[in-house]
Amino acid sequence: MALHIDYYASLNSPWTHLGAARIEALAAQHGASLRIHPCDFGTIFAGSGGLPLPKRSPQRQAYRMQELARWREQLGIPIHIQPKHFPHNELPAAACVIAVRETIGDAPAIRLAHRVLKALWEEEKDPADPATFAALVRDCGLDAEKVMALGAEPHWLERRTADTKAALDRGVFGAPSYVIGDDIFWGQDRLDFVARRLARG
Repeated sequence: MALHIDYYASLNSPWTHLGAARIEALAAQHGASLRIHPCDFGTIFAGSGGLPLPKRSPQRQAYRMQELARWREQLGIPIHIQPKHFPHNELPAAACVIAVRETIGDAPAIRLAHRVLKALWEEEKDPADPATFAALVRDCGLDAEKVMALGAEPHWLERRTADTKAALDRGVFGAPSYVIGDDIFWGQDRLDFVARRLARG
C-alpha cells in the first residue's frame, strides 16, 4: 500500500520554503502521495502553547536569523533573511491553494503554494498583491482568473479552519510538519527522518 504524507504548511514560513523541493522529491522517490494543508498557524500556536514570531523573546528571534543564514548556505537556496513583504496576508493565497487542491489536484496545489513561498523569500515579491499573485498562478500553468475567482468563495476559508482543527487534533504545532500515519516530523531539518520513514514503507 502506498504511503501518504499530510503536509501542514504556512505560506509565510521560510522553513516551509527551505524544505519545499525536498519534500516533493522524497514523495516522488518513494511513490508516496502528498497533500498540502495551508493552515492557520496563529490558531495552531494558540492551541499548542507556541508563540507567533513578534511575541518571541529577542534571543529566540536573533537565533532564528542565524539559523536562516546557516540553512541558506547549507542548502544553497538564495533566500532573503528579512524579505520586504514578510509577513504577507496569506489568506487569499491559502484559499486558492485549497481550492486548487480540492478541484484540480494535489500536485498543482503544492506547485502554487511553493511558488508563493519562492516569490516571498527569494524574489522580494508580495504574494498578497492581486496582480503579483495572478502572475504566480500563471507561472504554475493555471488560469489566474478562474483560480482567483474560485478562491474567493468563502467555503475554502471554512475548509482551512477545519484543516487547522484537524492539524491540532493530530498533534501538529509548527510549520512545516510532515505527518505519515501517527508519525509527526516538524521542520525541514527533520526531512532525513522523513526519508527513513518512507524507506521503511
